[in-house]
Amino acid sequence: MALVLGGVTLFSISDIAAKRLSADLPSLEITWLRYVMLSAVAVAFALRGGWTVFRAHQPRLQLVRGLALLGSASFFLLGLSRLGVAEATAISFVTPALITALSVPLLGETVGVRRWAAVLLGLLGVLVVVRPGGETFHPAAMFSLASAACGALAMVATRRLGPKTRARTTLLWSALTGLALLSLTAPAWFEPPTPRQVMLAAAMGVAYALGQLSMILAYRQAEASLLAPLTYAQLVTSTGLSWVVFAAVPDGVTLGGIAIILASSAYTLHREQVRRRALAAAMVTVAP
Repeated sequence: MALVLGGVTLFSISDIAAKRLSADLPSLEITWLRYVMLSAVAVAFALRGGWTVFRAHQPRLQLVRGLALLGSASFFLLGLSRLGVAEATAISFVTPALITALSVPLLGETVGVRRWAAVLLGLLGVLVVVRPGGETFHPAAMFSLASAACGALAMVATRRLGPKTRARTTLLWSALTGLALLSLTAPAWFEPPTPRQVMLAAAMGVAYALGQLSMILAYRQAEASLLAPLTYAQLVTSTGLSWVVFAAVPDGVTLGGIAIILASSAYTLHREQVRRRALAAAMVTVAP
């Protein structure tokens, strides 16, 4: 749970930097710059584990995850260039609901009524923030929705890879898959960045890479349906950072939606504590 919360905070920092860059550079170039740094960090982590880290036991599933992650990043940045950071993040938060739904048929997980309720409560909070049909809605929201669908598939693929797959290997394959595909299309959109943009892109890429590593480690250790509601915390961090950096002050309705999302995450944490206490009590009961 702590890894998920740390990961979404890093993603928010990366998105703020990407929003800054979107004023001057094409969205695909921003995605490419992010992947350049992501790949550099991934290779550095991989080399620490020896050359065997480069070998994937499930290469097809690694490629599926890499493609899904690339789609998620690309669509999100396309939406971010036209929407505010908080709005783009809020719209993309159908991802946890999609992860929970996919975890049943694809992962065989059992999702209880209370955890479904927590996910739906968080989704309700997102709807309050987004306000479909109001001024918040923009055609670019479809990019954020496409990003959410790809993100859900990437997270389910991460879970399918299981604990036997090294986090470094997964990070490396995802990074190099995206970098290779983006580099092939670079002649169509590349514009030489300034030194300042390179520095900002470096910060963006490092934050994104560390966030991905945190999420990989988290989803290797716990059920996807349990962790999904906690990713709603990214809406809080994105809104707060957007407020500080861009002076985008949330209105009362937006703050109300964020409060609902926080309640969802708090309830999820409470349910996990209850489950752990019950499991500990059962182990004590059956112990010889």
